[in-house]
Amino acid sequence: MFTEQSSPLAKSLVLPLRRAWLVLAVVVIADVMDVLDSTIANLAGPSIRADLGGGDSTVQWVLAAYTAAFALGLVTSGRLGDLVGRRRLFLLGLAGFTLSSLACGLAPGTGFLIGARVLQGLFGSVMIPQGFALVKVVFPPEHLRRALVPFGPIMGLATVAGPILAGWLLHLDLFGGWRSIFLINIPIGVAAWVLGAYVLPRDTGEDRSARLDLRGVGLLTLASALLIIPLVQGRELGWPIWTYAMMAASIPVLALFVASERRSDHPVIAPSLLRKRSFVVGLVIVCGFYAALTGFQLALNLMLQLGARWTPLHTGLTLIPWALGSAIAVGLAGAFLAERLGRATLHLGLGLAAAGLIALAWTVAHAQDGLTAWALAPALLITGFGSGLVFIPIFDYVLGDATTEEVGTGSGMLNAVQQFANATGAAALGTAFFARAGHGFFDAGILVTALAAALYLATLLLVGLLPRHAQQTAH
Repeated sequence: MFTEQSSPLAKSLVLPLRRAWLVLAVVVIADVMDVLDSTIANLAGPSIRADLGGGDSTVQWVLAAYTAAFALGLVTSGRLGDLVGRRRLFLLGLAGFTLSSLACGLAPGTGFLIGARVLQGLFGSVMIPQGFALVKVVFPPEHLRRALVPFGPIMGLATVAGPILAGWLLHLDLFGGWRSIFLINIPIGVAAWVLGAYVLPRDTGEDRSARLDLRGVGLLTLASALLIIPLVQGRELGWPIWTYAMMAASIPVLALFVASERRSDHPVIAPSLLRKRSFVVGLVIVCGFYAALTGFQLALNLMLQLGARWTPLHTGLTLIPWALGSAIAVGLAGAFLAERLGRATLHLGLGLAAAGLIALAWTVAHAQDGLTAWALAPALLITGFGSGLVFIPIFDYVLGDATTEEVGTGSGMLNAVQQFANATGAAALGTAFFARAGHGFFDAGILVTALAAALYLATLLLVGLLPRHAQQTAH
């Protein structure tokens, strides 16, 4: 995803169009690597645990460690680009992401793998926000919109193709099965780094006056850790008192962050955004939507592999209707639906997604041991189509009341919240799945699917608080 956190002082550079398109290619490759790594490990969780051992929380940490680290890194990396230089930071992030992917693929145990995933997420968060800023300054304004046209479909395809690619790689059983999903980044990352070192411009209009709010970043990181760690580990440890204490402590720490932001000369979030109802409500909607999406996907993968004893390839191929529905809806929403239906596009999408999840829970409850991919296909198609209608317009409507100066910061914060929601969804709904798994993996899958549907319906009720018209912005 692109995160627009570039300085208002950024200026377009005069580059030959051929070289500008090569810059775009490098940025797209980096973004595809990030999107795949945030989704592909979802399917491989059971295989990783079977090989390396560990408890139920291992599966959750493999996903949450990456997305949480990515979300927290996004908060500062946009401004770091101004301080350090976007080209330098992009190449540093790409090199670190590639090396940490190698560390993931060679991990001797679960602790090492989770630590490598944290590094992978942090380096990804360093790399990704620089991409849009680099593209903005190398394309003349009259060519910029045309340059960004293929980005949306490519990212959408990468998102829905992640689980299918993971199933195929696990089926091939290269380099020890699950390790190939990380090792595949090595040749791609090296090629992208070499090309990037050659084509990326050195002068990208950085704002050297930018500063970091280290106190705000520290408080936000602490609040996030206080919430995610007990959510993932609590059930496996029997919910000791410290887990409840940590979760409770995250609330006052978050309040301290908000208070710190109001007094900061260089706040992480523009204070004016926190006074806009649409933005605050939008944060809740984005968080609920992506937490439900990630939790549902994790639960479905676990249910089919652990409950139905399907192979990762079988499970990945079963998700094709979801991917197909998402791809069709993304195309329709981007082409004309969002513009024609306005905010109702979000109502329609969330309603269809919730209906699809309810149908999925009903199908699993009635089929169970006789479950087939064909039986799941209609519900997955509807769920995917509904979700796809939300992917494109959601950020634009959340930022509908934002000023031109606020859009960059707001878009970056929404992207960070999206990643944090992915981590929270894996932690909370993954915990609900394993808590219910004692009654059977099918029952656990039905419970989480119902919870995800409830989250979609809750966000549906909040959509009416968003502005009627979208803010046209790249993200």
